[in-house]
Amino acid sequence: MMEQQSPQRIDYGIIFPVLTLCIIGIVFLYSTTVVIQGESMAMTLRQLIWYGVGISLAALMLLFDSKLLWRMTPYVYWGSIALLIGAIFIYDRDLAAVAGARRWVTIPGINMTFQVTEFVKIPFILQLSRIVTKHNNDFSKRNNLSDFRLLGKIALYTVIPLLLILNQPDLGTALVFVAVAVSITLMSGIRWRILVPLFGVTLLVAVLFVIMVMYNRDFLQNVLGFHEYQFRRIDTWLNPTLDTSSSSYQITQTFKAIGSGGLFGKGFGVSEVYVPVRESDMIMSTIAENFGFVGASAVIFTYFLLVYNMIKVVYDTRNEFYAYIATGVITMIVFHVFENIGMNIGLLPLTGIPLPFISQGGSALIGNMMGVGLLMSMRFNHQSYFYSGSLRGRR
Repeated sequence: MMEQQSPQRIDYGIIFPVLTLCIIGIVFLYSTTVVIQGESMAMTLRQLIWYGVGISLAALMLLFDSKLLWRMTPYVYWGSIALLIGAIFIYDRDLAAVAGARRWVTIPGINMTFQVTEFVKIPFILQLSRIVTKHNNDFSKRNNLSDFRLLGKIALYTVIPLLLILNQPDLGTALVFVAVAVSITLMSGIRWRILVPLFGVTLLVAVLFVIMVMYNRDFLQNVLGFHEYQFRRIDTWLNPTLDTSSSSYQITQTFKAIGSGGLFGKGFGVSEVYVPVRESDMIMSTIAENFGFVGASAVIFTYFLLVYNMIKVVYDTRNEFYAYIATGVITMIVFHVFENIGMNIGLLPLTGIPLPFISQGGSALIGNMMGVGLLMSMRFNHQSYFYSGSLRGRR
């Protein structure tokens, strides 16, 4: 009798797209900073170090099986909340004065700056996944009361970090948390007779918000705490040519760079259009200008392959807890891609959301790498996951 072959524990379907995106990131960071802008190699070398740290953390995540993650999740979640609270007092004053937000913390001595919210995303996903899994196992017979209790739990654990993030303020990252919470809620098994009215009310609130943006901004600014720069971003989104010398300058320059790339681009390191912050939020403008529509489409296809293989892992394993984790991680990455590319082409307002694995910066890269590591650990620890889905006796 032939011996049954054990499943492949290392998921190359995830590794190859991620490494491809990392190579694209370092190549176009070099193109943007060194070749186009004539800067030193310092930023490129620093980003290479971040890639090394991120890959190491992703590999470390392979050691965390479902039992260990289950036990440590509450501690990690509340630790990340403590980190957000600490950022209120130890944020970088100089960066806050320039950027108008208290979201960065600089470590003295080594002069390294971190965006604290990026280290909260994975603990947040883990916590929501845990409470949904535990609730579903505690309430095997679903009813309206149990569903409303689950909604209350999801709302509670979402509102806590959300308020702290909005206090920085960081609306873009707050939207990521909302997207993750919504996706896990949709997967949680809550009845549609509850969800449909809930989303109807949410849609109504969104419509009222748009109306107030157009006709009653004083209420949003004085009562709800919205800032003038947020209104300018909305105005720029609705009318990109509103003020091309000031608030609309970045987005109109991005349009010019992307449009001038044409079908195949101008070639590596060739740029005739200046785009502010193109090494980070607007790096897609460099890709499109250098390699045109074909090059930008190749990047989007690579993201498609990554997400496809992430979803495939969920179907190949049998663990409810990890299914919700995968939902949160996939939503986080897809939202970042959609928002970043959308704002580069004028489909969505500017929010400062980086392009996963490509944009310059270490904090977001580490968060995304940890998410990838969690997905890869599902297959790496596959023998722990082939059970009925109940976590009774593991708590």
